[in-house]
Amino acid sequence: MKPESFRPMPSVCVIIVSYNFVPWIHRCLPSVEASLLPADVVVIDNGSTDETCRIIRDNYPGVELIEAHQNLGFGKANNIGIQRALEREFDYLFLLNQDAWIEPDTLGKLVDAAEKNTEYGILSPVHLNGKGSAADFGFSEYTGVRNREEAMQLAPEVISFPFINAALWLIPVTAIKVTGAFAPIFTHYGEDRNLAIRMQKMGYKLGLVKSAFGYHDREARPVSRKQYFHSEYVYFLTEAVNLFYSLPKAIGYSVLASLKKAIVALFSGKASDCLAYLGIAFRLTGKWRSILCTRKETNIRQR
Repeated sequence: MKPESFRPMPSVCVIIVSYNFVPWIHRCLPSVEASLLPADVVVIDNGSTDETCRIIRDNYPGVELIEAHQNLGFGKANNIGIQRALEREFDYLFLLNQDAWIEPDTLGKLVDAAEKNTEYGILSPVHLNGKGSAADFGFSEYTGVRNREEAMQLAPEVISFPFINAALWLIPVTAIKVTGAFAPIFTHYGEDRNLAIRMQKMGYKLGLVKSAFGYHDREARPVSRKQYFHSEYVYFLTEAVNLFYSLPKAIGYSVLASLKKAIVALFSGKASDCLAYLGIAFRLTGKWRSILCTRKETNIRQR
C-alpha cells in the first residue's frame, strides 16, 4: 500500500521542432536523455533536407519522430507536439529549440519550481550562449542578466518577467489547456510573444528559474533590411491580436501605427522605408479577417 504522501513523478514531454538539425542533434538530444528527471521526446521535423531524420531513427530510437515533409513554421509544428502531449496526458510540456540543450538537473528544477509556483504558466531556465561564457544575447535583452554568475545572485529562486523567448519553455499542461496552443496566424516569429501575452491575460505569470540553465547556440548577426521589416510586420501583427487591447486600440497600434511610420519616413526623405511601412499596413489590412478570427478564438477562452 502506498503511503498517503506518495505522489507520482510529474511527466514531461519535450517537444523539439527540427529543420536541418544535424549541427546540434548530438548536443540537444543527448542532453535530454541525460536529464535526471526522465522525459519523453517528440521531434516534429519541418521537411529537413539533411540527414536529420535518418540520424534520429538510427541513433535515438526512444525519440518519437513526426515528419511533416514541409516547413510548417515554429508554431504549427509545435502544436502537433502539444496535441500529442495532451492526448497522452503529460503533466508538463518543455519546448526546446533544436539549437539548444540543457544541463542534467534543468528539467527537475523547472518542474519543482512549477509545482511550488502554480501561478506561472511559463517557466524558463537561464539561457546561456553555446559556449556558456555569457547569457544568450536575446535572453539578456529581455531579462538584463548577462551571465551565469549574475543569474545566481538574483534574490528569489523564481523571478517574473514580461517576456523570455521560447527557446527553452516549461509549460504546465493545465495552463496550455486554458490558453490554447500557438496561434496559427503566426508562421515564424511572434507566436511565442503572442502566447506569453495570452498567458498573462488569463492571469498566469512568465518567469525565470535562476538555478536552472540551458544553452542556446546562436550568434548575434547584423539584421538585413528584409529581416528588419519582417520583424516590424510581426510586431504589428502581434499588436493586432493583443487581447489587452480593445479592437479600436488594436487597429491603432497595428495598421494606423504602421501608416504613421510610413508618413514619418516620407517626411524624413526615406522613400523606400515609406513604401515598406505602407506594404506592412496593406498586408495587415488584407489579413484582417484572420486577425479577427484569432482575436475571437482566444477571447472565447476567457469566458
